[in-house]
Parts: sequence; C-alpha cells; structure tokens
Amino acid sequence: MATIKDSVHDHIEVEGVAEALLDTEEVQRLRHIKQLGTVQLVYPSANHTRFEHSLGVYHLASRALTHLGIEGVQAERIRAAALLHDVGHGPYSHNIESVTHRHTGKYHDDVHELIAEGSVGQVLRDNDLDPNRIADLVAGEGKYGQLVSGELDVDRMDYLVRDAHHTGVPYGTIDHERLIRELTFVDGELVLDEGNVQTAESLLLARALMNPTVYQHHVARISKAMLRQATERLLDQPDLTAAELRRMDDHDLLAALRMTPETKPFADRLDSRDLFKRAVWAEMDAVPDDVIDADHTTYRDFESRIAERADIDPESVIVDVPSRPSMTESTSRVMVSGEIRRLGKQSPLVSALRTAQKQQWRFGVYAPADETDAVGRAAVEEMGLDIDDALISDVRHGVHTTLDEFAE
Repeated sequence: MATIKDSVHDHIEVEGVAEALLDTEEVQRLRHIKQLGTVQLVYPSANHTRFEHSLGVYHLASRALTHLGIEGVQAERIRAAALLHDVGHGPYSHNIESVTHRHTGKYHDDVHELIAEGSVGQVLRDNDLDPNRIADLVAGEGKYGQLVSGELDVDRMDYLVRDAHHTGVPYGTIDHERLIRELTFVDGELVLDEGNVQTAESLLLARALMNPTVYQHHVARISKAMLRQATERLLDQPDLTAAELRRMDDHDLLAALRMTPETKPFADRLDSRDLFKRAVWAEMDAVPDDVIDADHTTYRDFESRIAERADIDPESVIVDVPSRPSMTESTSRVMVSGEIRRLGKQSPLVSALRTAQKQQWRFGVYAPADETDAVGRAAVEEMGLDIDDALISDVRHGVHTTLDEFAE
C-alpha cells in the first residue's frame, strides 16, 4: 500500500491494482497536465495537475465503495477506472479538446484503445482485469459507471473542491463527505437518499458559481482561444498528427508551438501573458441563433471576413462562441417521498440558476489591443450582432461601453 499526502483529502491510501497503475507511463504523464489549463493566467496558484485530481477521484471512489458495500473484483474495477479516468486527456486538459476531437473523433474519455495497450493494459491483465470493462466504466457505462462519470460522480466532487482550493475561490466548496454518505442505488440508478434535495442543490450551486468566476473568466477564455488557434495552425504543419498531439503533455505542446515559425508568435504571447483583448463581449440575446449554432468552419470564415473588413492579418482575429448553457447536474436524482425524482423537477433553485447561466453567457471576439476598435466594428457588421444589447470592451482596463455608444 502507498500513502500519499494530498492538499485536499490529507492522506490517500492507494492499494491493489491502483497502486500497480500509479507508476505506469500513462498515469505519470498526468503530472505534466494542468487541471485548469490556462486558468493559471488568472489565478496563479491554479497549478494543480490531472495526477492530483486522479488520486482524489480514486480516494472518493474508494470511500463510496465502502459506503455502498461494493467489494471484490467489481470494486477493483471501479478503483482502477477512477484512477485512470483522465488518462485520455491531451495537453492543457479541456482547453484544446475540441481541436483534437475534430481531427480524431475522440474525447478524453474515449480510452478503450489507450488502456488496452502499453503498461496500463499489461497491469490490468496481470491483475485479471479486462481493460475494455475498465474503459466502459471510464465512459460512464453501466450501473457502476455512474460513480465514475455521471451526474453524481466522484469526479465532479473532487474537481470542484480541488479547483476552489487551488484558485482560492470559495464557491466550489461542497460537503463531499455527506454526498458520498447519502449515495445509494435504487433500481440500478445512482441517487441521493431521502431528505437530500439540498445536498444535491449544493453540488449544482457550486458548479454554477465556479463557472463564471473560474472556468469562464474572460482572461481564461481569451488565453484558451489563443491556445486553440495556435494548436490548429500547428496541426496544419506536416510533421505532427492529431493522434500524436493528443498524447503530448503541456510542456510538449508549448515547446512545439515555440519551435514552429507559424505558431511562435502565439507561444510568445502566451509565455509573456501578452494576450488579445475583447473586441466584442456580447450577451446571448445580442447574437443571432445561426451564429451561436454555427460550426467550426463557419467561425473561421467569420474571422477571415472580419479581418478583411478591419484590414488586419486574419491571425489577429479570434471568434469565441461557447456552447449554449446547460446544467447536467440538474438531472441528478434524489429520493423524495419514496420515489426517484430529478433535481430539475424538484428544486426551484434550478430554474433560477438556468436564468443566471443564460445571463452570464458571453460571445467573444478577440484581437490585439490596438486592433480592438476596428475588429469590434467589423464583427458587428459582419455577424449581424444586435448593437443595443452587445457589449464592447474598451482597450482601457475595466472600461466598458455599449455597442450603440461605441458605434457613434
């Protein structure tokens, strides 16, 4: 048994197949992938890694298994899946996942091939565990996959607390011990036991508060968009495939960006935190539906046309459109009066948080600081934004003006 000191859960005891998996290349690689990617450019202490998080998920999974009375081979499978749930992440975690998915068709939880091969697959087979069954659990399949990847999963419980701890933002603090104690299976569904509507709401509220403060902070959004654009250009070069990129770590990617002439300017900006600024920062009601729902190719066309209107280099414009607001936690299931109910149907808080999510949603167009005025005007004209509701960010720090004022 290995005992590891953790900044969130204190001492974590790792044993069985999980201990054998710890020193595999695939798991150790996670030491070099930051949990929050470019969020460290907003919160300097947010340097925790996918390795730390994976240990935390393993720890919470172990506690949940003890509470639920799950033992034997099934418990070993779940512990292995908990430790391995993030081995499919590419560099900078979710920051460039949309890029690798477009080229490979795989998300980070598509790990069947990855864990069947190499040292992980060997360790699993040496311990009489089928890698495919472990990969199914990582993908959230089956009754017990809900523990690893679902609305009430231990993954969410760890990352909210861990991200709050390392950013210093208190909103992600949840009572994960109570959440685990109240988990139960009813008719094959993972639910919170009777009297725990507020416990489920706490998970929902934590995620809703962390989203605008940490995960969607405008500086994190801008740096993430710049990293994505640089990575796309890197993949345009002949010497690197998306499959190879997916197995890099943060250091590998940044080094590749620095050494490639076509991407070095982006690497230099990210190195020195010389980031693009907001040319447009618009609320959802200001953005046409066909813009929100457009595909990647359409956004790249918009960037080219905006750059042409503004008479600047196309690489100096980034259009950043987040997906429509969603709240998967609202589908969490709780026992109320002896029956399973979805939190979204039971809690009045869900409706209020959905409204808040929509109000917090922002459409961004970014450009170098001295180009934001021209790019902002061009984006409004090219994309048909509603100038009464959109928001332009002035290049002066902290100064904002509505688009109708800006256009005068």
